[in-house]
Amino acid sequence: MTLGEVYRQGKKALSASGIDGAPFEASALFQKAFGLDRQQRVIFSSEAAPPDSTEKFFAMVKERAGKRPLQYILGSWPFMGLSLSVGEGVLIPREETELLVRTAADFLKGRKNPAVIDLCSGSGAVALAIASLYPGAEIVAAELYGGAFSYLEKNIKASGFTNVKPVRLDVLKPPPGYLQKADCITANPPYVKTGDMAALQAEVQREPVRALDGGADGLSFYRALADLWVPMLKKGGLIAAETGDGQARPVMDLLCKSGCAFSGIYTDFNGIERVAAAEAPLS
Repeated sequence: MTLGEVYRQGKKALSASGIDGAPFEASALFQKAFGLDRQQRVIFSSEAAPPDSTEKFFAMVKERAGKRPLQYILGSWPFMGLSLSVGEGVLIPREETELLVRTAADFLKGRKNPAVIDLCSGSGAVALAIASLYPGAEIVAAELYGGAFSYLEKNIKASGFTNVKPVRLDVLKPPPGYLQKADCITANPPYVKTGDMAALQAEVQREPVRALDGGADGLSFYRALADLWVPMLKKGGLIAAETGDGQARPVMDLLCKSGCAFSGIYTDFNGIERVAAAEAPLS
């Protein structure tokens, strides 16, 4: 088979299995298997496909057709200019989470060596993106679960950032006095209602349940943010959290009842109120 024939056959298999964006995904898998980008694939399309790479490509196509997430198959995924290692056991970074990073980044402008705590850090996407924007920040990336924590450590090491410290920490049961107060706390916690979990896309259901399930009403972790983490803010500090569709205002209510003041509710590119941010009092 030629390279062109291999690609077309893989794309056809993905389309037949119901994969949206089959051309893009086939191209990404092809590049992973053969080391050829789209332009190179076109240029060399009539050349014979190496058997080993062909076998690897079709094996990945089969995995993807079985609804294993593309990001897990590739082993890495981009986020705000970073390439993050991902795989089973860690939540896949998503484009909408950039809004959480930008909300924190806007608040941190002009602050010298700010202290930041990133909760439910997962792959480290938020913590590392903030570190890339503010090299002087001192950032704690908190994650409880071992599978995700291993990716967090790996991505911090690969980034070369020395100002991000990974810590094993239960957001719902933080040890008293374990961390110093922060200028900014970010969180992308589990927020899917337990009753909605079974209706998630097949690919999403392959991601860790503990990174998705936010309890009966999806707000379990936000109550912990309000009760346990708002007190960890310095005077005038900001707490910003990613939220699910329809959750931003209930989350804001929780934060304000804890003593914070409204800072902003921010809408993502899909028109969903995605981030709730509130500030601790100055006195």
